[in-house]
Parts: sequence; C-alpha cells; structure tokens
Amino acid sequence: MTRIIYVNGRYLPYAQAAVHAEDRGFQFADAVYEVCEVKGGRLVDETRHMGRLARSLAELGMPQPMPPGAWSRVLRETIRRNRVTDGLVYLQVSRGAAPRNFLFPPSGTRPTVVCLARSVSPVEQEVAAKVGIGVKTIPDPRWDRCDIKTVMLLPAALAKEAARAEGATEAWFVDGNGYITEGASSNAWIVDGEGHLITRSTDNRLLRGITRTTLIDLLRREGLELVERAFTVAEAKAAREAFVTSATNIVMPVVKIDGQPIGNGAPGLLTERLRSEFHGAAEIAAP
Repeated sequence: MTRIIYVNGRYLPYAQAAVHAEDRGFQFADAVYEVCEVKGGRLVDETRHMGRLARSLAELGMPQPMPPGAWSRVLRETIRRNRVTDGLVYLQVSRGAAPRNFLFPPSGTRPTVVCLARSVSPVEQEVAAKVGIGVKTIPDPRWDRCDIKTVMLLPAALAKEAARAEGATEAWFVDGNGYITEGASSNAWIVDGEGHLITRSTDNRLLRGITRTTLIDLLRREGLELVERAFTVAEAKAAREAFVTSATNIVMPVVKIDGQPIGNGAPGLLTERLRSEFHGAAEIAAP
C-alpha cells in the first residue's frame, strides 16, 4: 500500500495527501501522467517515460513543472519513502488550480504535481503470466488524441469493468473498421500462424507504449520479424499467440479473446520467451 505521497513539493502521509477542489485535473481531466515499473528498487525505462511525459505536456501546452534532475529526485525519494522494491511509481501533472473556467488559467499558474509508489508482488505477476489472461473486445469510443497520456480514462475504466463482468482482465478497443487499436491500459499484440509478430503502428489513435518500444528493441536485437499494422478481431482470434505490453504487465500472455481460446489456450512459447528476456533490453536506472 502507498504510505507517502508527494504533492507539490511535500511528502505527505496517504490520508493527508490532497489537491485543490478546483484543480483542473479533477474538473476537466486537464492532466497527464506516467507509470514506471520499479524492479529491484530501480526505475525501468526512466528516460523514455520522462521523454513521453515531456511530449504529453508539450502537446497540451503545459509548462514543465521541474527540470529532469528534480524529477529524478522526486521519483527516487517517493520510491524510497514507500519502501518499494518491486512495483510501480505513478506521477501526474495537471494545469493547476484556478476558478472553474473552460479557458486555460493565466500564464504562471502553478501546475499540480503528484507522485506515489506502491509495491506489486513479482510472484503474483509470474503466477498470472503462467496462466495468461482473457480480454474482451469493445467498440472504441475515445477521442482522436490517444497518443497523449492524459488522465481522461473513463472509457478505459468502463471497458475494464465490462471485461471483469465477463471474467476477463483487459479490454481491447476496436475502431469503426473492425481493427483493434489497443488495450484499455496496454498495447495489443498477436503472433499469426506463420510466426509473425504483429502490433498496430503508432498514430494518434493509440499510445506509444514505452514497454512496446523497448520490446521492439528486443525484437531487433534477436532478429525477430515485426509487422506494424492494424489487425482485426477475427485475426486476433485466429492467432497462434497473443499478448499485451505495459509497464505494469511487462509482456502478459492473452489466452482468451471474448471467451474464445487463443492457440491451445495456454501462454505461447514466444510470448514466454519475450517476457523472460524483456528486462535485458530495458534501461535499468541506478538507485
């Protein structure tokens, strides 16, 4: 459980951590965030995560609240104070607090910065990966700038609830042409009958996943063929293997889509290999 949360320059006990009632993140979802894996007390792919945060801020016209060195100290101190060895660290930046108005607040309004960290059992993650997860396909109702990592996550929350109601763990969004865009909190992958690794190419309809990017580095290193293109629900259900990638799941096997087994209904050998080798391609920061 999270014990200490960083809020605007202060490290506060969980029960005392709060932001203003008129914070724009609260009222307008006018905020961006990042989630980084923590492994052995060290940040995974910190450089890429902070680069994406900078891009998200720039796309929404938000100022950087602090320089890179300060971000690094906040992340590490939050991890240390919460005694996280394996888990995640979450940071969020909103445009700040101001009287409610659709127009942006005046220049110089102080952004709101929140950072928290919590432990995740690596044993439980590995148990889940040995079994695999189910996903449910759902029409994609989201806006056309899913490449910006904003806190506007109500469609994702609704999709995950719908998935849970049918015994699945994740939801895959499907666009108006029948192609899968991405998961509610992950990127979607399949391995076709010929062994090709397929994932949708990045555009404004899906997030440029950091774990996705690092996995592509691994594929290139291992000489494995990658096909970046859209794929249909029917293709996914006919795939030899399927999996999702995210900072919290790393490479997680998908064994069912809409209740239909994928392949032999067990995690695929290639998926298991990629999961086991992933951190060899990732940037593991100093403590």
